[in-house]
Amino acid sequence: MSGTALLIHLAGAIALLLWGTHMISTALLRGFGTQLRNGLGRNLDKRWKALLCGIGITTVLQSSTAVSLMASSFTAAGTLSLAPALAVMLGANIGSTLVVQLLSFDTSIAIPLVLLAGFVVFRLRDDSRYESVGCALIGLGLMLLSLSLLGAALGQMESTPLFHVVMQGLDGDLLIALLVAVLLTWMCHSSVAVILLIASLASTGVMSPLTTLALVLGVNIGGALPSVMNAGTPVARRLPLGNLLVRLFGAVLVLPFASLLGKSLAVTAIAPAHLVVYLHIAFNLLLGLGFIGLVDWLANGLTRLLPAPEQAADPGMPQYLDEAGLEVANIGLSNAVREALRVADMLSVMLDRVLQLFQKPGEVSAEDIRQLDQSLDLLSAAIRAYLADIGQDGLSDEDADRAQEILMFVINLEHAGDILSTNLAQLAARRRRRGERFSEFELGHIYPLHEELRESLSLAVTVFLREDIVTAHRLVERKEVIRRLEAGASREHFRKLSADKSTWAESGDIFQRVLRDYRRVHHHIAALAYPVLERSGERVLETRPPGANEPAPGPVHALELNDETLLDKDNYPCAS
Repeated sequence: MSGTALLIHLAGAIALLLWGTHMISTALLRGFGTQLRNGLGRNLDKRWKALLCGIGITTVLQSSTAVSLMASSFTAAGTLSLAPALAVMLGANIGSTLVVQLLSFDTSIAIPLVLLAGFVVFRLRDDSRYESVGCALIGLGLMLLSLSLLGAALGQMESTPLFHVVMQGLDGDLLIALLVAVLLTWMCHSSVAVILLIASLASTGVMSPLTTLALVLGVNIGGALPSVMNAGTPVARRLPLGNLLVRLFGAVLVLPFASLLGKSLAVTAIAPAHLVVYLHIAFNLLLGLGFIGLVDWLANGLTRLLPAPEQAADPGMPQYLDEAGLEVANIGLSNAVREALRVADMLSVMLDRVLQLFQKPGEVSAEDIRQLDQSLDLLSAAIRAYLADIGQDGLSDEDADRAQEILMFVINLEHAGDILSTNLAQLAARRRRRGERFSEFELGHIYPLHEELRESLSLAVTVFLREDIVTAHRLVERKEVIRRLEAGASREHFRKLSADKSTWAESGDIFQRVLRDYRRVHHHIAALAYPVLERSGERVLETRPPGANEPAPGPVHALELNDETLLDKDNYPCAS
């Protein structure tokens, strides 16, 4: 076989190895990402538990990079302290060595069995979890197959003169060997794949133990680089930088003794391929045991080195939409949820400002509310764009439903804010320009509506976070409470002003429109219950009297159903 053909076979085998590792991590994160994330969150109260948790999750995902992205997202969002996150990364590095150890055995008979098992599980039933397990098994089979192809290609390449020239060049310069391994691992984004490649090269017998040691050190340094470069903020960069510094420190300690270690390893009877694996395990195990007691000190140093930037003056600027979360669907969704809660907080502030505008128009202006609405719109647009970029490798059914719920939550609150800004605030401004104030009678009816809206918004947030069916039903039932409050206030106002037509023309219309717009705002808030009820298949019984005048839904409203109508995707267009 010609040298060109050998290089093509080698490149194809490496590509298959990288694709297999990618399939395993993405499939398991797509199908079980939420459970893995929750498992990570439950085991971070002590450093040793965090280390073991990092080992376990990395062994399952076969990617320390994926665990690094997950933990970095938690630290950037403030839900995970830096010290336990560093312990997780020490465990993740050890976990990657266990994966290498398992894949280094002779697995020729396992290749067809794993591929067949993956295909059977994938086609077993139409369920996203079975599909994820099947894809992961197929990815494992492809990794084993690629290792077999690598061994065959390298076996033929061993006899070529160019191969010996390259290996002799690496063997003569430890720094060049280390840098080559760093660059290759950074490009591949997989230390597991590159270590297996080095093991295959070592099995040809042309690599000295000293070169092997330098390549292993380079792989460990290069494996920490992708997470550092993917971090978008100083806070998000703390954890991956800490992981990189730990590996650099270990390499700096080992290099002065490299020649002595190389001579000692040369007289051992360990097979060259196994020597690569053992060196990788020993390096990460020693780093894990050596630094587990120093994570608090390292965390304090990284915090001082990379202080949190000052918060943006504009509340509409996103704070948690970390780009690292785009590669792991459940992390990205968690980031979007945190920003969506900020939207709810901003709407709550707008509600209070509107009431203040009704009570004391001199202390707040309609322009203040308009600026808040602009910030809310800006943040909502950022969340929508972020959701569109999440999970480019595909979302599980559960994650897709959750993404739709976040989208519905944000859009409905955005429309509620528009009503507060362009309708209610402007009505109050019109009264102020006329030199009038809302009367005690009018404020007495506005106060109950306002408090009911605040309560409904609180319930909507609870439904959104906990997906609570009982609370969702309560939120829908409150629409009738709002309707009765509006109808009662309207009737009393008509009776009060029926004897004075001029007064009605001047002020009555504004008050009636305020009542109507409060109900419209509640209409958007109550719509947040429908996605949860739709997913659970619950029936919504709305008790409205025949002929009740219900405001027409806006373009993004959840469908308002009649009695005994079952929620499904055919009659709920926003859920598709």
